[in-house]
Amino acid sequence: MITGTGHVLILGGTTEARQLARTLAPRPFLRVTTSLAGRVTQPRMPDGEIRVGGFGGPGPMAAWLSEHRVAAVIDATHPFAAVISANAAEATTAAGVPLVALRRPGWQPGPGDRWHFADSLQDAAARLPALGRRVFLTTGRLGLAAFAGLDALHFLVRSVEPPQPPLPRHTRLLLDRGPYTVEGERELLRTYAADVLVTKDSGGPATAAKLTAARELGCRSSSYAVPLPSPGVRTVPDAAGAVAELERLGCLSRGAADRCP
Repeated sequence: MITGTGHVLILGGTTEARQLARTLAPRPFLRVTTSLAGRVTQPRMPDGEIRVGGFGGPGPMAAWLSEHRVAAVIDATHPFAAVISANAAEATTAAGVPLVALRRPGWQPGPGDRWHFADSLQDAAARLPALGRRVFLTTGRLGLAAFAGLDALHFLVRSVEPPQPPLPRHTRLLLDRGPYTVEGERELLRTYAADVLVTKDSGGPATAAKLTAARELGCRSSSYAVPLPSPGVRTVPDAAGAVAELERLGCLSRGAADRCP
């Protein structure tokens, strides 16, 4: 049983995490802390308290939860942040703290879409030569070495931060941050003459405009699926669902830490 005032830890870095912090921070008798990985040099800061940097693994994270009397943890990290999500599942189990995973629903293909699903970045890279020659690559700054050997292809790589090398030989880099519009994505695809889009199926509306633009212009799309949460972890689709789950657990009122399981 956790004792002390109610304290919710949000593992953040996403739009939904900021929405959740904005909703929870004004509540009386509730302490809200958002933990950011620190990989982005100028992140959008959420409401409430903020900690930056990793925990050092599930053991130190469990100790932090106990030390700071955390009543519940909301994993609202990027859908592909598999390591921190796995660590959170192990740490909360060890500390006896409830864990809720906020996972936006994945994208669904519509009429006219030409989607090709891959199991990994390496699988997506292996499929590319058969799909197109000019690639709009929006999988983030990590893991681009999977595409480095595709010398016959040309890439437009979009990332919030400069990507880690090695990169494909023929690469044009675009540093930008969403949300994006269909009009802007359509113009980008046309200007670059892209015939294939490679992205992660991270779901949500913030970066979905590129899918609509690709459909309208007849581009093929290759994506790979969101990893599943750890078995037994309660999952909700949005910030409102996370609030409802915290309410159900009894974690959002005075003395919540004494009642929240």
